[in-house]
Amino acid sequence: MIIGAGHAAGQAVASLRSGGHEGSITLIGEEPYIPYQRPPLSKAFLAGELGIERVYFKPPEFYDTAKADLRLGTLVNKIDRASKSLTLSDGETLAYDKLLLTTGSRVRKLNCPGADLEGVTYLRTIDDVEIIKKYFAPGKTVIIVGAGYIGLEVAAVARKHGLNVKVIEMEDRVLARVTSPEVSQFFHDVHTDAGVEIHYGQAVSAFEGDGQVRKVITQSGDTFDADLVVAGIGILPNIELAEAAGLACENGIVVDEFARTDDEAVFSAGDCTNHPSKVYGRRIRLESVHNALEQAKSAASAMCGTLKEYDQVPWFWSDQYDLKLQIAGLSQGYDEVVVRGDPSARKFAAFYLKDGVLIAVDAVNSAPEFMLSKKLIADKASVAPERLADTSISIKEIMTKQ
Repeated sequence: MIIGAGHAAGQAVASLRSGGHEGSITLIGEEPYIPYQRPPLSKAFLAGELGIERVYFKPPEFYDTAKADLRLGTLVNKIDRASKSLTLSDGETLAYDKLLLTTGSRVRKLNCPGADLEGVTYLRTIDDVEIIKKYFAPGKTVIIVGAGYIGLEVAAVARKHGLNVKVIEMEDRVLARVTSPEVSQFFHDVHTDAGVEIHYGQAVSAFEGDGQVRKVITQSGDTFDADLVVAGIGILPNIELAEAAGLACENGIVVDEFARTDDEAVFSAGDCTNHPSKVYGRRIRLESVHNALEQAKSAASAMCGTLKEYDQVPWFWSDQYDLKLQIAGLSQGYDEVVVRGDPSARKFAAFYLKDGVLIAVDAVNSAPEFMLSKKLIADKASVAPERLADTSISIKEIMTKQ
């Protein structure tokens, strides 16, 4: 049994079959769609450059070939670990031998007057995108709450479609929680040069409208006209089922390096998990496609009786305008940042060091720096800052001479 129908679930079906599982597989998903990719939702799918069939993780016939029973548009109300059974929202009870929780995450919602007005939206699902697309017309005004990856990606697509875009951010810079001031300044300049207004140190206090949102009011008293509001203020792991079933949870469902919970019959993978990282020497919860796919492979392997450790350098990406930002590692806790290349040329990398050890890199249109740095991060390599900054020394040479 697999609860959840995202990246991890789709990968788990494939890995269970390739791993030799010949028994039944049932996948239960809350949405009416087969597992699909989320990153394109705020990028090419929102821009209308991809049809829905190209967003699917695997084509529909894959699940027929894999003999997977899909229960879509269905909620699981309860997990009974004692009887190894699930109770569905329609009252049906299903038994399991092994259970995989890929329940993912959900958007953090705004809690202020008017947050339930039409046109106050989020971006997490296909249906969310279809709602947003209805407002994508030149001259319309979209207010984006939150200057994280999702907010900036939506801002880029909206500007390319001729919308007036204003971003409201509580912090004093974009991407404040995930990157350095140097990289934040670069993306601030990119967006403002494209015509995006960014208002820092602002929090939304209320929305006003006539059923449809018309105005956004901030705590400082500023008022912004709006045809659409898209909020991107973070996500929360879906751990309620696991908690109710008595599984250990702490900022996610607690699993080991093989995606096993504290119940030998229950496994978990994806955004909803809290897992150990040898690279960083602590437990982490990741919100990334790479994590969902690789952890699902480990979970499926363990479910088939073969332990395959999940221990990889995290990586992420963001597409904004003509820029591809590729991130390797986690930069939190860095004490030095080294910029390699020229931000004005829209091609550079920011390396994050802690006690001289490379822990992360933000690479803008710089694929070699991204790809080769993953190994340096995994090896916990000490790298001389002056060598990283020296573009006359190739990143490959830097890597091979550690």
